[in-house]
Amino acid sequence: MEKIVILTGAGISAESGLGTFRDEGGLWAQHRIEDVATPEGFARNPALVHGFYNARRMQAGGAHPNAAHTALARLQRDWPGEVVIVTQNVDNLHETGGATRVIHMHGTLSGALCASCEHRWTAPAEMSVGEPCPACRAATARPDIVWFGEMPYHMDQIYDHLAQAGIFAAIGTSGQVYPAAAFVHEAIAAGAQTVELNLEPSVGASSFDQTLLGPATQIVPRWVDDLLGRR
Repeated sequence: MEKIVILTGAGISAESGLGTFRDEGGLWAQHRIEDVATPEGFARNPALVHGFYNARRMQAGGAHPNAAHTALARLQRDWPGEVVIVTQNVDNLHETGGATRVIHMHGTLSGALCASCEHRWTAPAEMSVGEPCPACRAATARPDIVWFGEMPYHMDQIYDHLAQAGIFAAIGTSGQVYPAAAFVHEAIAAGAQTVELNLEPSVGASSFDQTLLGPATQIVPRWVDDLLGRR
């Protein structure tokens, strides 16, 4: 049975109350991306960055998976082949919705990283400047988040999955952030059928064989039902 590779972006978690950096009035609207989501911003003002991610961690901790998350977990459970979820999101809503084998290419809010020795551990609810690394004791703890200008995680593994994909789906992504925006072309090169599920067409919508538009909580369960109905 065909392998399904799914890329998810902020749009799948929006209906759970987690906004994107394009939303007006949310956490991102209060700061410049350069100040809170780059290594340079962290070097300039680590207190600001820690405060921003502490707020995001608290917000994500109160969010619940929606029907789109649980539908993808159902697809993983019931599809006879492999279903791999690659997410640009740093929340854990896929996992709390029942999904497994989730690849977090941009890290997770629940993780902490030592900028000195690269040791990783579970982040406390609030991180602060000067927090020591449990492994090397250096006071260089940071959120385990891939910031703009840094290389996303697990790229070799992701490209291997894309090269084996029979179906590739992009859900709730803007199509503006690379390298994820080019995943559809990797899947096309592998001969996969491609589908975009989004609230509105992304900038790369023309690259997909099919586009399904609407709220993720509506279109993702319908798409999953359709796939499972034609096994």
